[in-house]
Amino acid sequence: MDEILERSHFLKQALVDFVLDAEGELAQALETFAAQQLRRGSGDNTQQDLTIDSFLTEGKVGNESPLDLFIASHPDLQESDRNLLKTWHHSFIGLFAISQIFTDGLELLNWLTNKSYLVKPNNSQTLQATSRLKVGEILLTRISPVTNNYWTFTGPFTMMGKLGKPKLAVAIGNFKETYKNHLYSDAPDLLEAAWDSVYQYHQYFIDFFGSDEITLPGYKLNKELAAFQELITNKRLEELGIDKIKYLAELTATGAQEEIQTVIDEMGIDPKVASQILKNESGKTKMVTPKIDLPAELKNAAQLTAISHPRWGQTFLPTYSKFQSLLLTKDWQSIEGAEKLVRHYLEDKSISAFIWYRLAKQYSNSLEKVLQTVLQRPNFDINSDLDTLLQEFNKPLEPYLPESASVPVHLHELFQEAVAEVHKSKPKGKGQKQVNKGFK
Repeated sequence: MDEILERSHFLKQALVDFVLDAEGELAQALETFAAQQLRRGSGDNTQQDLTIDSFLTEGKVGNESPLDLFIASHPDLQESDRNLLKTWHHSFIGLFAISQIFTDGLELLNWLTNKSYLVKPNNSQTLQATSRLKVGEILLTRISPVTNNYWTFTGPFTMMGKLGKPKLAVAIGNFKETYKNHLYSDAPDLLEAAWDSVYQYHQYFIDFFGSDEITLPGYKLNKELAAFQELITNKRLEELGIDKIKYLAELTATGAQEEIQTVIDEMGIDPKVASQILKNESGKTKMVTPKIDLPAELKNAAQLTAISHPRWGQTFLPTYSKFQSLLLTKDWQSIEGAEKLVRHYLEDKSISAFIWYRLAKQYSNSLEKVLQTVLQRPNFDINSDLDTLLQEFNKPLEPYLPESASVPVHLHELFQEAVAEVHKSKPKGKGQKQVNKGFK
């Protein structure tokens, strides 16, 4: 085992001990961070270890991470140790497929970003555990860089075995839900493209519906959304110049470079688009817009409100009009189910902080009075206390990447193939539960 690899194990143990033995602000920060993380996970030992590992680089005490505090509190560290520790800010959790097995490590493919890593265990216990693994199996784990050429496991891994496409799609969906801020940790270009797509989708929404909010009967809004998504597809094909792309992709396959450049010049193809095509002979873009598929209860809603935001994405609420009416009614307590509706908006995790901010902006005074009554907090102030209240009900104050964000082509294709397999295996004349997790 390389000396630096052994050293990484020693430093990791010292760092964990530093955090677990700490008191004061650092201990309080760990407690808060762990509580937030464990609400989203299973709470088993592996989950707890991953939470501590995440805290080392993602936790904050003031403006510094625990890793920064450890380095600052050990001025006698060797320069090589200091440099190694600083690279751990690039550590991340991923869902990996085992591509190859070596005597001293594994080649892992991060399914979220399609990037490969050579990962070597830095202690005998982990090395023994990896000896039982097989090519094609899926691992949930966190890795950290050791050198420019290889990484190491920062802690235990969850072995998920070999998964067929439907189960893999479900596993990716679960990862997406549990580790929202680790979707594209090792691919900032994909993350940027995904966020850009959310903004663009919002602009398309406003252009099509004429507003960032629309309320229609569920069945009618579902039809409008189908037309909206068709318009998005046509717009993007038009923007890319799909006929030119097809022709250029055909030329790319022939390898006739001079002719390709002539076509680019004569047809006025955007250089960025041309470059993307030349790198990808199929002419596919790197990201794909997922299809919005409303569940039956929303399609059948008497009134369904769709609200769009450039960062929070789209929210579909069958009771938004009722909530608005409640806030416009002076004697709101006389409305049947009023208090239950308010509590539903607080407790339902699908109703984000964005919706509460929107209501607070439009109905500030009435919302404040309603919350004072429902929560029995007569001194509740909508301006100063709303954020605290939302956090109390586990609502993130900043958005995670929403469902409308474009996804990498390989994930889109995986989910399409998973759905096809489920339908193919479905007995004729009998219903079967559909794959309902993953990237749609």
